[in-house]
Amino acid sequence: MNKRSALKTLAATSIAAASLLATSAFAQANTPVKFILDWRFEGPSALFLSPIAKGYFKDAKLDVSLDAGTGSGAAVQRVATGTYDMGFADMAALMEFHANNPDAPNKPVAVMMVYNNTPAAVLTLKKNGISKPADLVGKKLGAPVFDAGRRAFPIFQKANGVGAVNWVTMDPPLRETMLARGDVDAITGFSFTSLLNLEARNVKTEDIVVMPYSAFGVKLYGNAIIASPKLIKENPAAVKAFLAAFTKGAKEVMAKPEAAMDSVKARDGIINVALEERRLKLAIDSVINSADARTEGFGQINPGRMSLMASQVSDAFNTKSRVKVDDVWNGSFLPSKAELNILPAVKK
Repeated sequence: MNKRSALKTLAATSIAAASLLATSAFAQANTPVKFILDWRFEGPSALFLSPIAKGYFKDAKLDVSLDAGTGSGAAVQRVATGTYDMGFADMAALMEFHANNPDAPNKPVAVMMVYNNTPAAVLTLKKNGISKPADLVGKKLGAPVFDAGRRAFPIFQKANGVGAVNWVTMDPPLRETMLARGDVDAITGFSFTSLLNLEARNVKTEDIVVMPYSAFGVKLYGNAIIASPKLIKENPAAVKAFLAAFTKGAKEVMAKPEAAMDSVKARDGIINVALEERRLKLAIDSVINSADARTEGFGQINPGRMSLMASQVSDAFNTKSRVKVDDVWNGSFLPSKAELNILPAVKK
């Protein structure tokens, strides 16, 4: 072989080797997944931030980027537009989007239930003389127009035979303030958020009345992990891997909530760690490790209960079309029941 031929052979070999390495690196590259929360970085977001910090998603060959949200409705819309691949949103908001946008090309689907019960609640102060749903008749209730509790209030109203109430609209930061200073008689909101917000406004815990929807005949599901149909179609393995990694992280967060606060603090350095740890524990006890969740299993649903919710949302939200459970729920990517057995034992 002459010198020129040898050089050609060497060059060809180098190109082939480089091509092989590039192909191998591409094959091994982690799948990017853009994820949006329903709200800002608070205690419950540790369920997602902790497995990211511990590298569980990377171990599953996923490159997960996570952003704070501005409400469940916005999270659903941003996954629908393709801005995000997956998200965390209230099941009622997802149902409403489906029923009001029947021709939308990219309607997100719920793939894992996290808040087995809605955190929605009515909160008031003892001095207002409201101790049961019937006492709300004719009272001034305050909440943002997009609040999950306000949207679902007609369901609570019907279940408890509550007559007409008067709604006062405000921005989220003013909700608890207006209740504390007497501008409204009661508010709707997530129980573990509004309770702590009232305490932060110097309202004593013993002076607050909380009426969780789930304790008053309303068995709505709460927040679920949702996924884009595009991601489901093009990379179902990524959806399955995400849920497995999330489940692993969620088990550890529920076992030791205090240890998960570092991951939240890392994303929002000004949070009150003690307050957010308490918020996380309240969320775990009230809507994640609830009696209904222990009966149905973490991440899973009861088809009959979901069907009832679909009907209730269609009626209460006056949607353009009826909600169809098969359109909004796909449980085929869930880990096995054994792997989903992560709920902590109830302390007696």
